[in-house]
Amino acid sequence: MKNKFKYIIPILVMWSLITSCTKNFEEINVDPNRPEKVNPGVILGQMQYRIINNSVTAARGFTHELMQIDAPRASTSGLGLHRYVVNPGAGVWNSFYQNLTDAEDIYSIADRLKENNYKAIALVYKCWAYSILTDLYGDVPYSQAIKATEGNFKPSFDKQKDIYTQILRDLETANGLFDDTKILPYGGDLVYNTSVLTGDKNIGIQRWKKFTNSLRLRLLLRLSKKEGELKIKDQITAILADAVKYPTFTTNSDDAIFRYPGTFPYFNPYYNARTLDWREGTYFTEFFLNPMNASADPRRAIWAIPVMVGGVSTFRGIQSGYPTTLEYVVGQNSSYTDALKTLPQLGVMMTLAEVEFIKAELSLKGYITGKMPKAHYEAGISASMIQWGAVMPATFLTQKSIVYDATVASEKQLEQIMLQKYYAYLFVDYQAWFEKRRTGYPVLPRGAGIPAENKFPSRVPYPTYLQSLNPEGVAGATVSIGGDNSNTKVWWEK
Repeated sequence: MKNKFKYIIPILVMWSLITSCTKNFEEINVDPNRPEKVNPGVILGQMQYRIINNSVTAARGFTHELMQIDAPRASTSGLGLHRYVVNPGAGVWNSFYQNLTDAEDIYSIADRLKENNYKAIALVYKCWAYSILTDLYGDVPYSQAIKATEGNFKPSFDKQKDIYTQILRDLETANGLFDDTKILPYGGDLVYNTSVLTGDKNIGIQRWKKFTNSLRLRLLLRLSKKEGELKIKDQITAILADAVKYPTFTTNSDDAIFRYPGTFPYFNPYYNARTLDWREGTYFTEFFLNPMNASADPRRAIWAIPVMVGGVSTFRGIQSGYPTTLEYVVGQNSSYTDALKTLPQLGVMMTLAEVEFIKAELSLKGYITGKMPKAHYEAGISASMIQWGAVMPATFLTQKSIVYDATVASEKQLEQIMLQKYYAYLFVDYQAWFEKRRTGYPVLPRGAGIPAENKFPSRVPYPTYLQSLNPEGVAGATVSIGGDNSNTKVWWEK
């Protein structure tokens, strides 16, 4: 009997300890740093960081070479974007669609919480991302996209016209949803300061509203050829005529830029880039640098590394589309400065400079913008200088190569506007390419190494893996757009 008690007592003690330890177990084991329910603020900042990284790297990895901003030091295969060879590529396809699931989540959660400002921000990101996707590829999954949880793994591809029609509606909706008397109660916004009121107004929300309408102007101008289908002129006129209802960017502080804080985990995507990858294998082109040299553009020192030529510090570029037999020597031409790898303001979505160049073109076409084309043109250049932290010389705008000439034909004035818009687009996703396709400017020299049959591309072919994952969708889209190749023009370009 004694032996039985010998074992029973320890067992009772252990049971007592176990029950006392597990009592209130759930309350004790709550991680104070992990929210029990996901709110829109938890998702927003991470999505903003990831999606801007995708667009910035696309600019450097695709647009800069295609638009003769830079070119590889050696390119012996006969391929390359600078020779107008555009391979089927995932590009931002994978990353944007992944991030668009976050935008959808932000919208649905905010809708349940009745937080209209979060809903509006989610709509703006959705419109911005889909406009880039459809301008890249043409028809893309839209109405049936982001529905894998509902069992739809093979979404149909929507026509670009239908996508743009809904984008414009959503931007109008977002404009009406923004409420500048409220803060974002869950925080998370890393683009504008939207968590405080100044007086009784939220300046950050006001800036989101300005971005919404500025983006709408960008897209409406892109659709200029489709006036008969979407009443583009009426929409542009409505925005320009009512700055209270439809505000657009008016100062550099309005710029839609994700400013990298340089703290974990929000680093500039090139923060750890190797010297070989960042600048020794790629150089700026003559086309890009020579006009800047002619005007002594102060942005050169921010963007490019000078080299010694005959004992003189010089910003020197290389050819684009050069013959395969040509190879440039390391270190003898200008490439990207290392300072750009940590520059906070590299995360650009849209800027005041772009808006001023948009308005310069609109004014040139007869729209009432409040200023003449020349004033908008000069304001665009000035805004770009401020954006990049450059000090513009007092005589810069009056130089022969820069001064706006209102006496020449409208087409020549447009060409001048578009050249400066091209410089203002540095590191802005694919916009310089999209605008080249829309206007024909800037006029790029055709390198001797570009085969005669290679045309300047109008789109990116669909990612090849879609042939196995969604063959029906790709097949339907290919017929709709007129062929899955880089020469096929998208709807707004036809």
